[in-house]
Amino acid sequence: MQCLTQADLIATAEHDRRDRAAFWRNPRYDGLECLSATFFTHRFPQHTHDTYVIGVVNAGCNAYRQDGVKIYACAGDICVINPGVVHDGGAFDRGFSYRMTYPSVALIKELAEDVTGRPAYSAPSFKAPIMRDDEVVALFRSAHERMEAGDEAVGADESLIAAYGLMLLRYADLDSPRFNGREPKRIERVRAFLEENFSEAIDLERLAEIAGLSRFQLLRAFRRETGMTPHTYLIDRRVRAARRLLARGESVADAALACGFSDQSHLTRIFKAHAGLTPGRYREARNFMQDGAAGF
Repeated sequence: MQCLTQADLIATAEHDRRDRAAFWRNPRYDGLECLSATFFTHRFPQHTHDTYVIGVVNAGCNAYRQDGVKIYACAGDICVINPGVVHDGGAFDRGFSYRMTYPSVALIKELAEDVTGRPAYSAPSFKAPIMRDDEVVALFRSAHERMEAGDEAVGADESLIAAYGLMLLRYADLDSPRFNGREPKRIERVRAFLEENFSEAIDLERLAEIAGLSRFQLLRAFRRETGMTPHTYLIDRRVRAARRLLARGESVADAALACGFSDQSHLTRIFKAHAGLTPGRYREARNFMQDGAAGF
């Protein structure tokens, strides 16, 4: 079990500050990715996810900036980040330990329809980044521990669906518009170009031409609309693409080449900063549907 209690975290911080992480996927929930980790020194750079980020802090405090606001997630807090939201992350003091999941938009939308009994015409949006709800925490921890241990599927099903369902009913805007729908057309054109051409060599002058702005104007407008510079956005897009290729079993070298990284070592350095583990470990994460293993 990689996730430490508060007492364990304090004791461990005194003599062993190595970061620890276990990662796995569960195809029963639309390829749900799961992370059980304790971080003392690792800090995540600004990045986004195609998925939601939903998890519980077991010990310590995770301090991160989300949409420009500083957030302190402490033991017992539920953390939620909507898809596409810019954030970073790292220990506030001695370290922190958490259990995290990355459910797809399709999965959460399906569950929203289940709990409301009506069609979900847009993806739900959670209203607050931090929640305190002992019932949801207990259900989520139970589901996460069961999945990590490779327990019988129905047990994890009950806990996970109940946890997500209660969160949707209590804390989500179930009729919210799609995310990131407020960008001016100039920046939207640049974003679309980066999404389609992320594997190519791209310079700022080309992006400025697409936007019809000067390079300086583009930098200011792009950061204002997305929370990132164009380069940070491009790197984040490449990492997300590499995640998908690696999850399908592509080699690290092939993923680096396909996603626009200069070489395998470049991908490894960037990927570890974003994901907290190397692309090789991410690629080799075992699949419970296939072998019932409990991560690594």
